[in-house]
Amino acid sequence: MTFNDRLDFMGPDFLLENEPARRLYHEHAADMPICDYHSHLSPVEIADDVRFDNLTQLWLKGDHYKWRAMRCAGIDERRITGDVSDRERFQAWAEAVPDCLGNPLYHWTHLELRHPLGIENLLLSPATAEEIWTTSRERLATPPLSAQGILERFNVRTVCTTDDPVDSLALHGRHAKSGAGPFMLPTFRADAVLKIEQPDFVDYLNKLETASGVAIGGFDDLLAALHQRLDHFAAHGCCLSDHSLEKPVFVSPPSVAELDRLLDRRRGGEALSAHESGGFTTAVLLWLGREYARRGWVMQLHLGALRSLSQRGLAEIGPNSGFDAIGDVTYAEPLAAILDALDRDRALPRTVVYNLNPRDNEMLAGLVGSFQGDGIPGKVQFGAAWWFNDQRDGIERQLVTQMNFGLLRHFVGMLTDSRSLLSFSRHDYFRRIFCQMLGAQVQRGELPNDLDRIGELVRAVCYDNVQRYLFER
Repeated sequence: MTFNDRLDFMGPDFLLENEPARRLYHEHAADMPICDYHSHLSPVEIADDVRFDNLTQLWLKGDHYKWRAMRCAGIDERRITGDVSDRERFQAWAEAVPDCLGNPLYHWTHLELRHPLGIENLLLSPATAEEIWTTSRERLATPPLSAQGILERFNVRTVCTTDDPVDSLALHGRHAKSGAGPFMLPTFRADAVLKIEQPDFVDYLNKLETASGVAIGGFDDLLAALHQRLDHFAAHGCCLSDHSLEKPVFVSPPSVAELDRLLDRRRGGEALSAHESGGFTTAVLLWLGREYARRGWVMQLHLGALRSLSQRGLAEIGPNSGFDAIGDVTYAEPLAAILDALDRDRALPRTVVYNLNPRDNEMLAGLVGSFQGDGIPGKVQFGAAWWFNDQRDGIERQLVTQMNFGLLRHFVGMLTDSRSLLSFSRHDYFRRIFCQMLGAQVQRGELPNDLDRIGELVRAVCYDNVQRYLFER
């Protein structure tokens, strides 16, 4: 073991560079519960309280952040996503980690080893891989570190999964009846039905017919099928929707007769023009938005991703595998038109809007400020730093923009957007950054030296606001 493998690294005051920050974090933020309102966690893992044999199963499966870094480090794809043993895949990650110095993955990796696994003052590298592998397996074998036990250690009270309208939600129902672990709520993710231009759209309509029991002959039938699925999700506690709009569009919705013809043409294998597809997407999204408002649900819009850029990677490995990037489309006008169309009818639901390109921070924060009101604090939210932005400077940029354009007091805070149970450490990462920013402003005289008052703000953003936003009607 070399000296550099064991260091007093990322101690209790990690990222906390002044006394007000340390007090805000330790006295107000550190022990707050977590309500994670957007994740891609597996309902199977939570409902079945899965036990993990090793860190590869818990940590590397489906984590495209790590896969992307491993490719950058020159690791052969076979050792990343191919047919190698769990131990060999873990060794490949250990080889890549020292190259991640300066990348947020270096911090996240060691935060996750420390909590909940309790592996401290040991840096992951090829030299320490065997010790960390063995120690982590021993600890994962203990009763507290099942899937639900890990969530309990992170103090997770509520976790929202991401679910297709055709999902049965049987696992959510079984988990709710068990009374075990945190609340697990579904999120209505109707992307497939919005994208009439996609090659598999007709196949998806067939799945929706089966799930809903509604034969979809025309547009009104499609809405009836979606209505049935919304009722089904509501019966399982759903209070959130989510849509990935790579490039938001707004086209004045066609008549129902024209929408029927568009469906008929797609069922016949005909391609539609961009204008025709946009009209269909707009019509469905506006109908869904009105439904969300009627039901008291929150609508989430994720904007600006460029997905599956490597066609070879997509063909060999599949989507959501680390071949995505930040888009540079402009979308202020169509997004404003979508929100305005709902607002004109007093049918705009509480909405959280996330941007992937940090260039758009000020535009988006200014735009959502135009649709506040109805007595709802922070009704339309400039969402948390997302995906490529969830590192320190991205979080700081988002928070500064939130301070400058909105009311930080009503921000609904951080989420994981992750497929790994260990990613709840990102809430701690966010809380430390948040408290450091506020503490620095206190030190500079920009905020009053009233840490009890500012502590109330910290607790609100860490947990209280999202609880109110999601569950108070």
